[in-house]
Amino acid sequence: MSIQAELMTKMKEAMKSKDTVALTALRALKSAFMLMKTESGAGELSEAEELKVVQKQVKQRKDSATLFAEQGRDDLAAPELAEAAVLEQFLPEALSADALTAIVKETIAEVGAEGMKDMGKVMGLVTKKVAGQADGKTISSEVKAQLS
Repeated sequence: MSIQAELMTKMKEAMKSKDTVALTALRALKSAFMLMKTESGAGELSEAEELKVVQKQVKQRKDSATLFAEQGRDDLAAPELAEAAVLEQFLPEALSADALTAIVKETIAEVGAEGMKDMGKVMGLVTKKVAGQADGKTISSEVKAQLS
């Protein structure tokens, strides 16, 4: 089942259970999908494009929660984190640190990377391999650790 089809099912469940936090997050995701469709001009989004949209929505909420927490506004941070948790159910299971390290080492060997000058090549390939299973910040820090 595509992410969009699953989204509609979850929205109906949230409406029936009157879960306002979930409903808010799911409606925002649906809106993001619709915006992506109209921007690209394509009829349907590929699964990779759907994953990117979900990742972006989760990242936005986590970033907002971090900012609110830094400003001492835990009352605003909590709903953002709750919405992020609702949206994370559409992402594939995250890779463990060991699995990510193994993929990064394998990619470095494939490319023949020798230092930080090759970080862009390695990042591009690793990001494609682990699409949706790790965020860019985690991948970047692991690539830096392996290349330095």
